[in-house]
Amino acid sequence: MLEGVTVDQLRMFIAAAELQSFSAAGRRLNRAQSVISQAIATLEGQLGVTLFTRTGRFPELTEQGKLLLADAKAVTASLAALKARAKGMAAGLEPELAVAIDVMFPMSLLTRAAAAFGEHFPTTPLRLYVEALGGVAKAVLEGQCGLGIMGSLPLSSPSLVTERLLPVQIVFVAAPGHPLAQLGRGITAEDLAAHVQLVLTDRTDLSKGREFSVMSPRSWRLADMGAKHAFLLAGLGWGGMPLEMVARDLREGALVELTLLDTSPRVQMAMSAAYRADAPPGPAGRWFVEQLKHHAGRQDRPG
Repeated sequence: MLEGVTVDQLRMFIAAAELQSFSAAGRRLNRAQSVISQAIATLEGQLGVTLFTRTGRFPELTEQGKLLLADAKAVTASLAALKARAKGMAAGLEPELAVAIDVMFPMSLLTRAAAAFGEHFPTTPLRLYVEALGGVAKAVLEGQCGLGIMGSLPLSSPSLVTERLLPVQIVFVAAPGHPLAQLGRGITAEDLAAHVQLVLTDRTDLSKGREFSVMSPRSWRLADMGAKHAFLLAGLGWGGMPLEMVARDLREGALVELTLLDTSPRVQMAMSAAYRADAPPGPAGRWFVEQLKHHAGRQDRPG
């Protein structure tokens, strides 16, 4: 019976588990709820285990279902990777490469990869869009860009395939004249909450209702990283910034790193390449991803 298990069934199982609803899974996958229910029931029969309990208002994963969910995700991810590799081998060169880049991604790595791309693909135009938070995922999901370089975002979409690149260090900083920088001691959560935090905001709805390292009820929202940087330098608030972006400011004393007591002083944000499962990158896009991995690997090595 296991030979009859299909990838489509696994995708329905994953969607129902993540959304805790057969009807919501149907909306995500553009299927009727009855189709989702029947597919999962068939899958349970083929596997010989019960994946969900259905006694409550919402279906809940059984212990067996929780274990098999990880396997189902691994299978679908492997298939997506196989399709991506096969397309890269068989397809011709893309007419252009459009890439959405998370504003937190180290620009030094991006420029090195872009320079190498220009030498390797001199006739292929490169279009880059710098976005924040859900902007990268939105550009990829809607087809504006074939490739995205995105930071960690609690976005679950079976349409996206991701490949890890590197972690980016986020440091909390303020201008030297800011009250937090002049405390002369470790900074508590109460100290942070008493001052305006400058927060990068999402222009999309993909992260609606979620907050990322927001520690003060007094927050100013900015949709542009350059504006946030300028506001920090002007002493208008405190906030988190990629270490690479403020390293010079820290060396020259234009900004100071805050010593936090109640939370990690530096946050690791995972960066990944992302693309649609039904539209994996062609040769140029695949080459660009491998270049980013190469330069990221060199940065991770000591010395």
